[in-house]
Amino acid sequence: MKTLSRIFLVLPLFAFLLFSCSKSGDPAQELVKEGDFKISELAGNWEATYANFNDGVQQSVDVVGDGGTVSISVQSSGRFTLTIDPTDRAAYTLTGEMFWEEFEGDYYFAIEWADYPGDWDTYGATLNATTFTISGGFDSAEYDFDNNGTFEACSLSMGFVRV
Repeated sequence: MKTLSRIFLVLPLFAFLLFSCSKSGDPAQELVKEGDFKISELAGNWEATYANFNDGVQQSVDVVGDGGTVSISVQSSGRFTLTIDPTDRAAYTLTGEMFWEEFEGDYYFAIEWADYPGDWDTYGATLNATTFTISGGFDSAEYDFDNNGTFEACSLSMGFVRV
């Protein structure tokens, strides 16, 4: 009888796992290239007019406002390279992929950072012929506010113009 009860407990669990993992596991199949705008429309080079990072407590920085630069190069696939060059430290580069995440018929602009494969954050994003803006809530970015080598969770807000 114990064996039969184990089967009845394990069988539903197995069925749940089978159906919940029925996707191929290939993240590209979960990505959508069209939402409020086509990701391919971002292709090209962009220069930031502002790049704000804010920890929500006491630390805030605008890399561009402080004299630094931020640029992003985007491929039509959504893959990108973001270069942040503050005035008080060496420049650093981040890579990843932009896409639209579909959830219950709604589309959310998302970024999967290369340093965190399989995990992405959603952002507010707008695009017109000459400008691209992106903003994310707390824990959607990281910045080393005190230049001690430790990146702290923060929100971000960036505006770019096409170059």
